[in-house]
Amino acid sequence: MSAGRQDVHRAGLTVASRGHRATGIVVSCEHGGNQVPPEFRELFADAEDLLDSHRGFDAGALVVAQELARALDAPLVAATTTRLVIDLNRSPGHRNIHSERVAALPREVRDNIVERYYLPYRQRLEALVAGLIADGHVATHVSSHSFTPVLHDEVRRADVGILYDPGRPGEVALADRWIAALRARAPQLTLRRNYPYTGKSDGLCTWLRRRHPPADYVGIELEVNQRHVAAGGPRWRALRAALVASLVAALAAEPRISPRSEPADGPWS
Repeated sequence: MSAGRQDVHRAGLTVASRGHRATGIVVSCEHGGNQVPPEFRELFADAEDLLDSHRGFDAGALVVAQELARALDAPLVAATTTRLVIDLNRSPGHRNIHSERVAALPREVRDNIVERYYLPYRQRLEALVAGLIADGHVATHVSSHSFTPVLHDEVRRADVGILYDPGRPGEVALADRWIAALRARAPQLTLRRNYPYTGKSDGLCTWLRRRHPPADYVGIELEVNQRHVAAGGPRWRALRAALVASLVAALAAEPRISPRSEPADGPWS
């Protein structure tokens, strides 16, 4: 496997001010792939199944992030280095920032991983968010993830989770609008708030909330059940289309932003 990619798609932001602060969008995907940097291939030589599992990456999250960013004409910050090398969604110093294999390596090796893969990603996203705020925008950040259908013998009973901090009004309002718009387009889906994780758990959105007040930063984490990714085909394409169209509609309902266009929904049968 080749080294993980970290990418920023620099497209023009589509914002409109209607007597309010304009809203700027940035999309991210922290667990977009399961690529192993060349220097660690031997360490993971016997770990193909692990790398292909939910522990290796968030299946389907990258394509969703790409389609969201394209529809919103928004910057995309994405990484394809496996989270087993370093988890970009964990705060600095978190006990699970490295997998067991990497955690056993010498400190200088782990520090080098942080310098090469972790800090550039986090700093790039933070710079985009801070830049939007400095320009007078409300920075709205959508972080794309997916979750395994069964964890520790427990079946996760949701198709889509929308994670946010209940104490931040802007996040509550956007989550409400997105869920309502998605339910209108795909009523057969089971949608849940702050599931299968809480919106206030350790993560990149939580880290950014500590740096920016609610009036400046809105962070939403999208979680999609990987059973849809595994099934593939028209229904998976339709789910992605519904996610994109519903977010576009939710943002359009906010008077501070006017997205370019609303993608068409795909077939569900």
